[in-house]
Amino acid sequence: MENELKIGEYNRLRIIKEVPFGLYLDGYEDEILLPLQYVPETYEIDGYIDVFIYRDSEDRIIATTLKPLATINQFAFLEVKQVSPIGVFLEWGLMKDLLVPFSQQLEKMSVGKSYLVYVYLDPQTDRIVASARIDKFLPNPKDIEEFTIGQKVQALPFEYTNLGIKCLVNNCKIGQLFKNEIFTNVKLGEVIDVYIYNIREDDKLDLRLEAIGLERIDSQKDKLLSLLDEQNGILYLHDKSPAEEIYEQLGMSKKDFKKAVGGLYKSKRIKLGEGCIIKL
Repeated sequence: MENELKIGEYNRLRIIKEVPFGLYLDGYEDEILLPLQYVPETYEIDGYIDVFIYRDSEDRIIATTLKPLATINQFAFLEVKQVSPIGVFLEWGLMKDLLVPFSQQLEKMSVGKSYLVYVYLDPQTDRIVASARIDKFLPNPKDIEEFTIGQKVQALPFEYTNLGIKCLVNNCKIGQLFKNEIFTNVKLGEVIDVYIYNIREDDKLDLRLEAIGLERIDSQKDKLLSLLDEQNGILYLHDKSPAEEIYEQLGMSKKDFKKAVGGLYKSKRIKLGEGCIIKL
């Protein structure tokens, strides 16, 4: 609704008056304080300002120009700062940390470790809280666009498992990167581009770091030829080169490198030297 204050979100509010300890903003039903430390250098009475609205440690509605790492109805990968009798508190970029009640934890959450959580407004307390029970906040599959094999998507890696790394895909599905498909350093909490390799019966996704199919190998051949051109026609890589070295130079897995080299060799585009590849 218009002209309604939205807690846990950004609001554009009118500046009513200046006081020694900050500015008062029009919160429609009440005046809301923007504390002095968050007041911008320039402003005008009756002008407008964009602020984030939340409740402070004394449960008062308050404004800030700081930007939290997530607003309500968003997923975020956040670090635990403190364990308390009511739950754990996460660092999310504001003076007041974000609570995950014990009832919203899947496992015991530890200080210094980061977790994927969903930020929401508790309808009972009207407070912003977070939950690590991700599955219950994922949208109904009927309400999202259907995925396809080979589709490029964005993934947020958030948990190491025995199989590999669990990811949140496009903020709406859970996917898995398998150990044998991870050939570079994947950091938890950093969004990456991945490709859908399989859509399972449980509606979860199997993921790969590279595109699948013949199209991928053709692109890897082109990439290899381009690098050979840049290196005056000779590249000091071969089938015994470490996978890390291949990825660092070419941005491809060792398996794809060997396929690309084999294809180019058969088509007489390259020849194999002693510990190197030479363009013909």
